[in-house]
Amino acid sequence: MTGMVLLGLTMTFGFSGYLLPWNELAFFATKVGTDIANIVPVIGPTMARLLRGGDEVGGTTLTRFFGFHVAMLPAAFTAVLGVHLLLVQRQGMSDSRESSRTPPKGMPFYPGFIMRDAILWLGVLGVLLVLCTFSPWELGVKADPFSSAPAGIRPEWYFTFVSQSLKYLPAEILGLEGEVVGICTFLLGAVFLFCVPFLDRRAARGQRSPLFTLIGMGIVAFMLTMVALAYFKPY
Repeated sequence: MTGMVLLGLTMTFGFSGYLLPWNELAFFATKVGTDIANIVPVIGPTMARLLRGGDEVGGTTLTRFFGFHVAMLPAAFTAVLGVHLLLVQRQGMSDSRESSRTPPKGMPFYPGFIMRDAILWLGVLGVLLVLCTFSPWELGVKADPFSSAPAGIRPEWYFTFVSQSLKYLPAEILGLEGEVVGICTFLLGAVFLFCVPFLDRRAARGQRSPLFTLIGMGIVAFMLTMVALAYFKPY
């Protein structure tokens, strides 16, 4: 459950940081993202206004996203990560059935676990520094809120499957707006993933769980398909 919260915070990091260059693509992609949030029943309009700092994406939104990105989200992420590491220390890692047949290999948290993770993070940091030095990302065209959106605008790839899925929904489903049904379906899917440890009792008993394995594979296949359609068949 803490891992799912960390995943949600990581995606929120990406969403809040995407606007900070304040270029044309980031501006309109953020507008699309906040418009999707606005569709959520009951809390949607309030949530969209909270994110934007007003009725539309503007300078207040940029200031607000900067505060989210450099202060609030890091604090929340650090707190949840601390709880996550504490639970790992107290309960151990969740191993597969195959690995559970072999005797577990113990590793002290310090220095073993810390040193192993530090080496990984230093490697990732090194790759990032090389990319920033030899292939820096261009800022692009400065955002103009009064200009029209570029053709084929879409959110970043980790949210693309949501926006692309909404394009294929009919305008009305069972008397409800199609986009509302789609957003509610994604929210229920997130709740389902959060509750998998309580629902998958076979895995909790150390048994194979083919149903939940197929569900997981289906979710991944659906997301990859929607992303591929968005990039290779945008219209």
